[in-house]
Amino acid sequence: MRAVSWTTGVDRALCMGSGMCAGIAPELYRLDDEGRAEPLTADIPEDERALDAADSCPATAISVRAGQRLIGPRP
Repeated sequence: MRAVSWTTGVDRALCMGSGMCAGIAPELYRLDDEGRAEPLTADIPEDERALDAADSCPATAISVRAGQRLIGPRP
């Protein structure tokens, strides 16, 4: 049985470039040349910092999924 991988993404239409994600998880997110967040890669290891970044995003622009299930931001 294959392990469920996590994926992450940033809705650029919502992102306000606060940098919270890059501050919390610089191994997973960065700010691009326009000051908007982007994941370094869409497929990520299971990492609580990705969930923390999604929870901390003031624009709720970050999503984290385990397979097809949305797990971040947490309710």
